[in-house]
Amino acid sequence: MQGHIPVGNRVSVLIPTLNEVKNIGNIISRLKHIGCSSIFVIDGHSSDGTVERATALGAKTVVQDGHGKGGALLEAFEKVCFDGDVIIVMDADGSMSPEEIPRFAEAVRNGAHVAKGSRFLPLAGSEDLTPLRRFGNKLMVIALNLLFSTNYTDLCYGFIAFRKDALTSLSPHLASDEFEIETEICIKARALGFRVDEVPSFERMRNYGKSNLNTFRDGFKIFSLLLREALKTK
Repeated sequence: MQGHIPVGNRVSVLIPTLNEVKNIGNIISRLKHIGCSSIFVIDGHSSDGTVERATALGAKTVVQDGHGKGGALLEAFEKVCFDGDVIIVMDADGSMSPEEIPRFAEAVRNGAHVAKGSRFLPLAGSEDLTPLRRFGNKLMVIALNLLFSTNYTDLCYGFIAFRKDALTSLSPHLASDEFEIETEICIKARALGFRVDEVPSFERMRNYGKSNLNTFRDGFKIFSLLLREALKTK
C-alpha cells in the first residue's frame, strides 16, 4: 500500500538532519503530498541553512544539544510532543521514499509495535549499498540473530515506524549517540517483548551531498554494541 496515509492513523515524521539543505525541501514536499503535515526536523547544528529551509516549508524544527544521529533521536524522543499515533523516523538525504510510509503505518496499524524497513525482502533493494557495506551488514545481521535469537533480515537501515506508546516505553532504554542507535532499537524492542515487523523498502542513492556514515568506525561501534548487549543477557 503506497501513496496515501492510511485513514485512522495520524502519522508524525521525524527527520534527523545535518547539512541537508539541498535535500530537505524535496522530502518535506513529498511528505505533504501523501498527506503528512506533522513533520519534525531535529538538526545537528547545520551550517548550510537546513533549519531555515525546513522551517520555511512548515516543519517543526529543533536544534539538538548534543551530537550524532543517535543523540538527535534520543533528544527528539524526549523533547518532541508528537501528535501522531504512528511515529516514523527517516533520513533526509532522499534515500528513503516518503511514498513508502503508508506501508510502515499499515504494519503498525495491523499490530506491530515497531515496523522497520528491510532492503532484503521481496520488492525491496538498494542502489546505495557498496559490496563492502553489504557484506558488513550481512555479518552483523547474522551476529544479531545468533546472539539474540531473532530473525531480522536487515540491520543498518534507519527507516522505522513506532506505535506511539511503544516508543514511549522503548526510548528510556536507548543510549546510543551515533548510527548504532538503529541496532540498539532492534535489540531493545525485542527484549521488551515488542512485536517487530520488517517491511520491504527500496533504498536509493542520496540526492545531494555526502553521507556522514563511516563504514569502519561505525561498523566497529555496531559490533561492540552487539557484544555488550549480548553479555548483559548472560
